[in-house]
Amino acid sequence: MTMNENEREFFTLVDEDGSEIEFEKIGEITLNEKVYFAMIPAEAADKAQDDGGFCEYVVLRLEKDEDGEDTLVSVDDDDEFDNVADVFDDMFSEEIDYDGN
Repeated sequence: MTMNENEREFFTLVDEDGSEIEFEKIGEITLNEKVYFAMIPAEAADKAQDDGGFCEYVVLRLEKDEDGEDTLVSVDDDDEFDNVADVFDDMFSEEIDYDGN
């Protein structure tokens, strides 16, 4: 998937309490033939942009449900999560311009 760097992609997700929360996708990787998204709550994304700071992200895996529709699920396996988070951490650290150049 190719995305314009300035284009922001949002998803409305439903938590375990049935509440809808809007998330912004900040990264996408394919690892071991599975697709993963790094996402942050939209409120946090806007605040981080305004403050020039960072916020924690969640990792979700893209899967097909029983109807063949795309769905995002949490990554519950610790080893899988650690492997995916390491890739995202490396990716995000490469995007940060520490020198301001």
